[in-house]
Amino acid sequence: MTDDDILAELGIDLTPKKVRARTPREERIIAGFEDILKFHDEHGRVPQHGEDRDIFERLYAVRLDRLRAQADCRDLLADMDVHGWLGDGAAAAAAVDELDDDALLAELGMDEPASTDITQLRNVRSNVERRAAEEIAEHTPCADFDQFRPLFDALKRDLDNGVRETRTMRAELTLAEIKPGEFFIVSGQLAYIASDDGTFTTDYGRTDRRLRVIYDNETESNVLARSFQKALYRDKGARRISNPLSGPLFADQADASDEPEHLPSGLLYVLSSRSTHPNIAANRDLIHKIGITGGTVEARISGAANDPTYLLADVDVVATYKLFDVNRPKLERMIHRVLDAVRFDTAIPDRFGNPVRPREWFMVPLTIIDEIVARIGDGTIVGMRYDPATASLTHG
Repeated sequence: MTDDDILAELGIDLTPKKVRARTPREERIIAGFEDILKFHDEHGRVPQHGEDRDIFERLYAVRLDRLRAQADCRDLLADMDVHGWLGDGAAAAAAVDELDDDALLAELGMDEPASTDITQLRNVRSNVERRAAEEIAEHTPCADFDQFRPLFDALKRDLDNGVRETRTMRAELTLAEIKPGEFFIVSGQLAYIASDDGTFTTDYGRTDRRLRVIYDNETESNVLARSFQKALYRDKGARRISNPLSGPLFADQADASDEPEHLPSGLLYVLSSRSTHPNIAANRDLIHKIGITGGTVEARISGAANDPTYLLADVDVVATYKLFDVNRPKLERMIHRVLDAVRFDTAIPDRFGNPVRPREWFMVPLTIIDEIVARIGDGTIVGMRYDPATASLTHG
């Protein structure tokens, strides 16, 4: 027996099956029904009629009615009709027959006559336009921007002085974090969440809020919180701006239970010197080094006796403050700028006899340092300078 005889004996038909070719109309019908199935997969329901529905949902609803009303369409789509939407079509045919062309256009929200040019779409936005409209509301001039201008001015000063900092978003923010009072950078603009109109539930069963967002170019938008969330997530240059009022700058200003909610930034430390240099020994209670470290103070001051930065002498730790949510270099520069008038200027010879002039030592009492720390914490340090004549902090 040959191979063909054996297969024939087993009842296997070797005759090639003819592949049924689809007509262009059938291909369009199948593609149209696949769009309806995709809509169901995305939204969990069959497309529905109604003026409050999206134009595409209403289009799919009319298309489904047409498919139900035509027997050849039901036969063609029988294997794909896993949800049993097509039925026997009698009721659907009666309903569709009652609609004339004008009624169908009205059902789709098209009041204008259809164009005679089949290549021209009317009243239908592109997917790109629809997504843009949904995710970012149109910016309009902000009529009352003058009341927000001081907020943006203060924010820029805080960023310059290190009181606030910008942060990349490693993960998508929760809706609860997008709230009134917060600042963001999105699409290259500073954005301030001025208010919201309360939580509501969408047609899809999700909670959302309508935000009023003010931008530093004197415009505003009314945008959904979820849309603003998506815009931040998709903008690789988006940043969140830390809010010093939302948590402690220094650990001794908050309960220990609050600390895990904030990002540690390091330690601000105050040192006094044990140097026997005459100028230092005569003013030991006033001369202090003020610095910030991301590690431990002990590691920072190890070997101080051999380091010109520490006046080539051992030091005592007078005070430390644990920092949260700040930019260390900017904060250190701000403190040094406040005390610039009393910077301790003396030359200390190193082991080779070369003069060294350390720049981080200041002739200032510890009480003033405590006041500076307190003012940084409550945001009132901006514009302050230490006046040695009055031994106080003044604006200037």
